Amino acid sequence: MLKKVPNPIDRHVGSRLRMRRVLVGLSQEKLGDALKLTFQQIQKYEKGMNRIGASRLQEISGLLGVPVEFFFEGAPQNAMALEGNGFEDETASYVSDFLGTNEGVQLNRAFVRIRDPKLRRRVVELVTAIAGDEMAA
Repeated sequence: MLKKVPNPIDRHVGSRLRMRRVLVGLSQEKLGDALKLTFQQIQKYEKGMNRIGASRLQEISGLLGVPVEFFFEGAPQNAMALEGNGFEDETASYVSDFLGTNEGVQLNRAFVRIRDPKLRRRVVELVTAIAGDEMAA
C-alpha cells in the first residue's frame, strides 16, 4: 500500500499554523476547543495531512490574529512542479519546520532580544561550532 503524502501547500499552511499557534502560546487542545475540533484534527492540519477549508482558515486567522495571507507566505509557487521534479525549497522547509517547534520559537524570541550585533554574531558562531557545521554563516 502506498502511504499518503501531504500536498506541499497543505504542509506549508500547516507549518505556518503551528508556528503562529506556538508563537501566541496556544496549545493544540485550546485551539481545537475554540474551533470546536479535537486536538487530533489540529495535529492533522499542522502536518498537512488534512486540508484546511477556506472558511476554517478564515476562522483560524481571526483566532490567531493574522491575515489569511500569512499562511501562504513563502509557500511553493507551483506545488505540481515541485512534486514532479522531486525538489522542495529545503531552506524554507527546514526554517518553517524549526520555527514551528517550541525550541525554535523560544530561541528566536531570545535571540531577537540580544541588542548587541557583535554578541548576536558570537551566538551564531557558538551554535555553528556546537553543531559541527563547517559552513560559515
